[in-house]
Amino acid sequence: MSRIHDALKRAQQDRSIYEGIGVEDVEAPVAMPATGPIPVTPASDAVRSHTLPPVSPASEPIAVETLLASCPPTTWLPDTKTMLFFDTEEHVHGAEQFRTLRSQLYQFRERQPLRKILVASSVPREGRSFVAANLAQVMARQPGCRALLIDADLRNPRLHLALGTSPSPGLSEYLLSETEELGIIQNGQMKNLFFVASGRPVSGQTEIVSNGRLKLLLDRLEPLFDWIIIDSPAAIPVSDAGLIANFCDGVLMVVRSNSTPFDIVRKAQQKFNDERVLGVVLNGIPSEIDPQTQHYFRTSGPLSGQKEAQG
Repeated sequence: MSRIHDALKRAQQDRSIYEGIGVEDVEAPVAMPATGPIPVTPASDAVRSHTLPPVSPASEPIAVETLLASCPPTTWLPDTKTMLFFDTEEHVHGAEQFRTLRSQLYQFRERQPLRKILVASSVPREGRSFVAANLAQVMARQPGCRALLIDADLRNPRLHLALGTSPSPGLSEYLLSETEELGIIQNGQMKNLFFVASGRPVSGQTEIVSNGRLKLLLDRLEPLFDWIIIDSPAAIPVSDAGLIANFCDGVLMVVRSNSTPFDIVRKAQQKFNDERVLGVVLNGIPSEIDPQTQHYFRTSGPLSGQKEAQG
């Protein structure tokens, strides 16, 4: 607990100043470490108007061959300013930090079961979706490693915008029993990266997330993927993230440097079981704070189109 506390205190003490972002929650290159090993128009009122169908037990396991045959590659138009691993350059600004994070998560896996990771934040605009998307990408870049990225933010979904794809059919349709697992999985031009978008807008999001279908989905898909990375709404405004964390092996907290008050981050942390919190990703640290990072960025050059204030 003290390691998490020290990391959050460090986030508060950082004196760098940042302004503006692009897509909400898709922000500036991440920097770590922060703690321990990781330096992290409603379309329908269907939920209110009818009783959700009962959750059916899992049937035969899904085979990998079935997954690949059912998810032919589709065309994504990713924003390469924020989706770092779609860029053709090997040393794009910020990518090395995600490789470091990947290595440290594998170290965690040597000590405990770790496959389903929730990427959480206290409030919106901390870079949670940016971290989730690029973590899934860097996992998928490893030969033979399949990664699944899930947008579980049914309130303000953004990942489909960052990846340049359709939001539907997606998670909301599955949770409402309108489709099954293989009907919502997308596979874009990154071979081993798969994506479940948020789906169509719905109301009663918390009730939908907690109806049992999300756990069923994760149980069914877990054997098919080496890593499952889940994005969710911010933890303070709504309870969705805390509910989703119960179905995951670990939680990464994303904290925006010199932005989120320390007490708010501590309050958000209390939404999760302490044993599940892996550590903190401190987002938006300028290169001048970390000499090693500064050297790396200087030699590789700035990312085209990034605002100077974003580091």
